[in-house]
Amino acid sequence: MATCSRALFVPAVVSPSPAVTRRGAPLVRLHTVTAPPSVHLSRSSAPATSATLFRKQLGAELPIRVVLVSVVSIWEPRLRLRAVACCCFAHMTQCCKAGRRSGCDLPTGQPISALPRAIKRMMSTYASLLTSLRGNISRGYKTAKPFLSIGFGRVVLGMVLVMSISAATYTAPSSSARTEENLLFLEAWRAVDRAYYDKSFNGQSWFRYRENALRNEPMSTREETYAAIKKMLSTLDDPFTRFLEPEKFKSLRSGSQGTLTGVGLSIGYPMALNGSPSGLSVMSATPGGPAEKSGILPGDIIFAIDSRSIEDMDIYDAAERLQGLEGSSVDLAIRSGSNTRHVVLKRQTVTLNPVRSRMCEIPGAEDNSKIGYIKLTTFNQNAAGSVKEALKTLRGNNVKSFVLDLRNNSGGLFPEGIEIAKIWMDKGVIVYICDSQGVRDIYEADGANTIAASEPLVVLVNKGTASASEILAGALKDNKRAVIYGEPTYGKGKIQSVFALSDGSGLAVTVARYETPAHTDINKVGVIPDRPLPASFPTDEDGFCSCLRDSSSACNLNAAQLFTR
Repeated sequence: MATCSRALFVPAVVSPSPAVTRRGAPLVRLHTVTAPPSVHLSRSSAPATSATLFRKQLGAELPIRVVLVSVVSIWEPRLRLRAVACCCFAHMTQCCKAGRRSGCDLPTGQPISALPRAIKRMMSTYASLLTSLRGNISRGYKTAKPFLSIGFGRVVLGMVLVMSISAATYTAPSSSARTEENLLFLEAWRAVDRAYYDKSFNGQSWFRYRENALRNEPMSTREETYAAIKKMLSTLDDPFTRFLEPEKFKSLRSGSQGTLTGVGLSIGYPMALNGSPSGLSVMSATPGGPAEKSGILPGDIIFAIDSRSIEDMDIYDAAERLQGLEGSSVDLAIRSGSNTRHVVLKRQTVTLNPVRSRMCEIPGAEDNSKIGYIKLTTFNQNAAGSVKEALKTLRGNNVKSFVLDLRNNSGGLFPEGIEIAKIWMDKGVIVYICDSQGVRDIYEADGANTIAASEPLVVLVNKGTASASEILAGALKDNKRAVIYGEPTYGKGKIQSVFALSDGSGLAVTVARYETPAHTDINKVGVIPDRPLPASFPTDEDGFCSCLRDSSSACNLNAAQLFTR
């Protein structure tokens, strides 16, 4: 038989103001206690029992768990404290006889004979319990009757009845009765219960949600179970905690390992002179990938995927829709300049190289005549190693200053972001990891993996810079290691972990939030750059070098002042 795992209640709070008898004599509250009727109670004792103890006392007699708790406040004139203080529930009859022998003149009044009748009325809706409870209540009443007959004017008695009744309320299916779909739902619920960073679960009872969902949500098919899991996650109001069907989960894992089943496109938000136009900009097309073969070029705008407008999705939704099973097709609506066309691409496995680099020679610049440009597109397992290789190659060409382009880098693996920060920093805090209780962990640079700690460095960011990219940009900015150019970043100040479920699907769960070294919470705010970029500044390496060389161009940045604060 399944029962509620715990009963929660809030003890009543009694006003401390003094009471007065009918004759006007002041009354003193002897004690306010919480105890079952059969437990010893005295003036000097603290609340001496618990719901657990009382369950043990009644458990052998009742087939259904009942917790009966009495909250009693006893008021008596000051002159009779000794007589009342000697009485107790456990030995009521003997105690009061002793009180009479010692001269205790306990006043009597109207007996509270209505008490058992009131309890019976309360229990009338639970007919199956009445017979079992009657004997226990009667025995408790007979024992306490001499004490309770003190009178209504001198005793304030409150009863709190906390019950867990499987016969009259919903009983969750036992583990043996649960279906395979129920078990998958519970697997997802437990992953969130254990890992989610906000233990208030967006101000709801997470345990109660589980019980209600098992009772009310249809889970006869796998599709219905997936829908129930998505509905559960939506109550957290956290767009980054999400469910991943088996195909998406497999694609996500392969993407973090350096390969991806998709069309070979890197997308981002376009830079615009007048606001943000609808659509997403093609940042790059993987050489040899489906997109490049179809003639899609950097700068083209995607405004629909499979006939669904980009305006109805963010960049993460769009990226997921471009991915899928190998051999499946996706229809893209592309705008190239003033021309619009539809392109149907067949997805295939694409190897991702997260880094592109080149050297820009700037005529007339003395200290910074050679600038190394490094474009980091994602944080997969190859990212830190690829950045090191690019630095090594550029240094071989006598490059002494660098530009790290994080624009439209939506993040990836958190550890790779930390490792890349250590490449540029020899000391200092990289990021603070926080939960609902405050700072939980600190990541710092110790100089062990530092390669370029002193060379001039510029970092380029935009609103497509998110997650691990923001951790890296925030660390370099707050430690004054780099000058940040661009626009405020996306503002994803939370960290997710991925959990695999038994059927091949998975969950991305927010496990922590982070703060930059200056204790800035960037969630929904972003990293604020030190300087803006020209509105027409290009997003590719060739265009970057052209803008630095051509002093008459609208996108020109003065190379001599590029690295100054």
